[in-house]
Amino acid sequence: MGAANVRGPLVNRNQILLGIIVAALLALGAAAWYILGERPSDTLAATTPVTTADDRTLGDPKAPITAIEYAAPQCPFCAHFNAEGFPVLKAKYIDTGKVFYIFRMFPIGEADVPAESLARCLPANQYFAFLDLLYRSQARWDPENGVADTTGALVAMAKIAGMDRDKALACMADTNQQKRIMAVAQDAASRYGISGTPTFVINGEVETAGAEWSEIQAKLDSLLAKK
Repeated sequence: MGAANVRGPLVNRNQILLGIIVAALLALGAAAWYILGERPSDTLAATTPVTTADDRTLGDPKAPITAIEYAAPQCPFCAHFNAEGFPVLKAKYIDTGKVFYIFRMFPIGEADVPAESLARCLPANQYFAFLDLLYRSQARWDPENGVADTTGALVAMAKIAGMDRDKALACMADTNQQKRIMAVAQDAASRYGISGTPTFVINGEVETAGAEWSEIQAKLDSLLAKK
């Protein structure tokens, strides 16, 4: 499988204004996100990977490398990585016990929040399959692709996953999920300086947003060579 050739920090639609996130947090009254301890205050600890009960993960938590991917369902670069790089990451690194993978959604558009809310309404073991469906079907639900009725389109995506319309609408309207999503995004911005997707944090080190899969793979191989 080839390396991703699409590069670029997130972008107009991929660019998110941190002020908007903060305003949304204040409006929603979001509480602290981390539930396994207070957020670290010193510089070193601020970049140390910390997992939470809300994280969606793959692989062995005891793997020598912890890789956090910040991405968004609407992000075309993320969809490209999902198709080209992620299968290699999973087969060669996650499934072999070399990488513990954590996915965290970082919204870049209005449709990302209801899309993530739907994904969170499904059993945890269906999360990544539904995310894959969203990535592969961006043209069918993403407003950036000219879809006028995003809600109806997302309901249709949920139906494919076995969720009925009423439940899908209730999930997308869940304010608790909205608070959690925005809190995760604000934490990503303040903890790691995340402003674009996809961005990887590998053993606490932030990789450039939009980095090609070949660069991510080289970083993983370099770290593994030192083990």
